Formats: sequence, C-alpha cells, structure tokens
Amino acid sequence: MIITSVNNDRIKNICRLKEKKYRDITNTFLIEGEHLVKEAYKKKLLKEIYILDGNNISFDIDTFYVSKEVMKKISSTDSICNVVGVCYKKKEENLGNRLLILDNIQDPGNLGTIIRSSKAFNIDTIIISPNTVDIYNSKVLRSTQGMIFHINIMVRDLESFINNIKQDNYKIYGTKVDGGINVKDIDIPCKYALVIGNEGNGMSVNISNLCDENLYIKMNNEVESLNAAVATSILLYEMDDRYEFN
Repeated sequence: MIITSVNNDRIKNICRLKEKKYRDITNTFLIEGEHLVKEAYKKKLLKEIYILDGNNISFDIDTFYVSKEVMKKISSTDSICNVVGVCYKKKEENLGNRLLILDNIQDPGNLGTIIRSSKAFNIDTIIISPNTVDIYNSKVLRSTQGMIFHINIMVRDLESFINNIKQDNYKIYGTKVDGGINVKDIDIPCKYALVIGNEGNGMSVNISNLCDENLYIKMNNEVESLNAAVATSILLYEMDDRYEFN
C-alpha cells in the first residue's frame, strides 16, 4: 500500500515533527536520507521509515511507502530524498571526563559541525544551553552526518552545571580571541570542560566568570576571528592530541 494523500493523518503527524514543540511532546524527530537512517538504525533509535515509491530500501522496522507528493510534503529540503525516518531521542548517559559546553550557539550548521568534530576528537559529552539552537533542527542533523547518534548530549542551565562540575574537580576552559593562553601551551587535565560562546558575542559574562583559564588559537594577525565551528574543531583537535600523553 502506498500513501498518496498529503492529508493522511499519519503524514500530518509526521509533518508536525518539523516543529520543536512537537518533537519535545513526542520525544521523537525526523531524519532524511539513507545515511542518517542507517546511523539511527545502528543505535536502535529508528522508530519507522517512509520510503519514496520505487526505491528498494530495507530495514527491519515499520515501513511505509509514499508518493512523490507526500515525500515532498514530509521533506524539509528542496530536493526530495528517498527515505525519511522517525527517530527516538537518545537517552542521556554518564558525563565522562571530557566535556564541551556550548553557550548560545545559534547557527544550525555550526552546531552540527561541532557535534561531528566532538565525536572525531573524543569528547564524551556536549552540554548545551537552553537558548542554543535545537539539536534536532533539520539543518543541524544534516550537518552532524549521523554523529548525533554517537555522542552524549545534554541541555542544562550552564551556570548551575558548571558550578556543580567544578566541585567534582573539572577544570573549566573558556575561549577568547585575545588575552588567553595558547592552546598548545597548556597541560590537559584528566577532567576538563571547554566552553564555546555565541558566534557574535562570545561567552556570556556569567559563564566567562566561572572559567578557570581562557584559551586562544594562534593565527595570522590579519584575521580577526574564526568561524565558531572551525575554532572549536581546532581547539578540540589540539586538546585531544595533548590528552593522549596524560
């Protein structure tokens, strides 16, 4: 059976997941494309899939075939994909020793790239502020390239969270374009948290005041600053490289 009506009740409910409030109510979200669907399936987070009629995609999961018009209605991109999945949100895990804290990151592409780099450079947990862009935004999900299913992510009030982990001997590193310590010159402790601030304004004052040290990336003086995702990726690479010798 093929679903051909965009007014089908099931399709209407799927489309509601494009809005954050419905994702929060149902604890589910949408993903698009075979790669993301495969990554969700590996982690047993895939609830059901919707396949464009004529495609041969097989998963041991509830499967529905849809017409081109219905897939266009479901999709959040201009180009129609061949499969859309409904996923359960990943449950929180233990913190671990290596944390990344995101203070009001707003660009979905930046957040997605940061999530991907965090997995690449062995961050255990990402903690994001409530005012950071939703991690289940479709642009965020595409930018993660599936790594959203492979890393622990929490939403927390950052002031309270940082104060709590300081009591558990985590060292808190902030980030500043100038006035900090070159990331290549620090000794990485066993337990640390790196704070990345908003793309335009940096860390909020209250969060900055909680940091033990501030880090910067040495670069050409003619460059004022780096994109938030690029800067984060460099810092995580350097800290991961030095962490191995701890």
